[in-house]
Amino acid sequence: MAYTNFNQIVREAWEHYDPSREIVRIVDVSAKVSTNHVYRITLKDRNFIIAKLSYFGKYEHFLEDHTIINSLSNNLPFPYENFLARSLMKGNELFVYRFQDDMVNAWVVFYRPVKTKTKLPRRLDEDQIKRFANEAARFHIACTSIRYTLPKSSKTMLVDIQDLTDLLDTEPGRFAFREHLDLIYEQCEMFIQNYTALDAGSMDRIPVFVDWNIGNFSVTPGLKLYSRWDYDWFRMSSRIMDFYFFSRVVSDAGDRTVFTYNMDVLTQDRFLLFLKTYHNKFPLTENEILFLKECYRFFLLNYVVKYGNYFFHEVFARKLQKEAFETHLPSIEKEFKPKPLLSASGF
Repeated sequence: MAYTNFNQIVREAWEHYDPSREIVRIVDVSAKVSTNHVYRITLKDRNFIIAKLSYFGKYEHFLEDHTIINSLSNNLPFPYENFLARSLMKGNELFVYRFQDDMVNAWVVFYRPVKTKTKLPRRLDEDQIKRFANEAARFHIACTSIRYTLPKSSKTMLVDIQDLTDLLDTEPGRFAFREHLDLIYEQCEMFIQNYTALDAGSMDRIPVFVDWNIGNFSVTPGLKLYSRWDYDWFRMSSRIMDFYFFSRVVSDAGDRTVFTYNMDVLTQDRFLLFLKTYHNKFPLTENEILFLKECYRFFLLNYVVKYGNYFFHEVFARKLQKEAFETHLPSIEKEFKPKPLLSASGF
């Protein structure tokens, strides 16, 4: 993208929100591996707020997701009633500013800052894995309990996969993925077939955040979820969408700056312990466990292949996409081992 003055867009957004309070400073606090823009804004009255600017995907989906998240933040029961950062409202509506010119189509949302405690350790011990599994289950129970109170979401896994195949049918899409078209088409078709065979469409759709990288949330000293501020991959979907990143959090390697999206974290004894503990708290079905394979496939297709150039800086995107095409996608059928996962859950 050609140079765009994002700070000026954020200033314009604030002018449309509340021109009576002057901005004195804007600081870019964006994660360095991502293309998303996050800013800490200090106001003349010494208060500060957080702004997020995005320019990929569809504005309608951005608005829809943040409307759902804001409703979720108000509806989550104790002890998660203050877990999520709340977006600013103007009147009775969520405030989202849309900026458009010949070069960029971007949108801005403002958040109230959230209090934070500590990050999870980079590598969990067995007791910490059990605590985190119990907490993940409790949070999913809370999200499931209020799923019918949230605004409807038009975005589904099948819609996203269809969007990817539609992209491949365009000239820019064919050019961008020219060396891997057959592989992507094949993987999309396999996802659709297995999604149908597992009756995934009947699984409860609850709020899921997908990316549970330890830099996206904080916990109490007892590993209770305390606050979360990153919503880039939020969606209404099966709870199983969260499990691939859960497996990464509890993996033997732990959280790393240099990473790859490999599947073998799903077969480690540490994840089997997490799965067993979670299942004892909030039982999974056999089809949900088998759906782990398709959630992993979907993650690669949607977040690495389709949106990789937007979620990651170019050097990371190229590396992750190369690994997905050459190693991860072609090996899914061979490498996914359902028997240990099912056994850990008592099937």
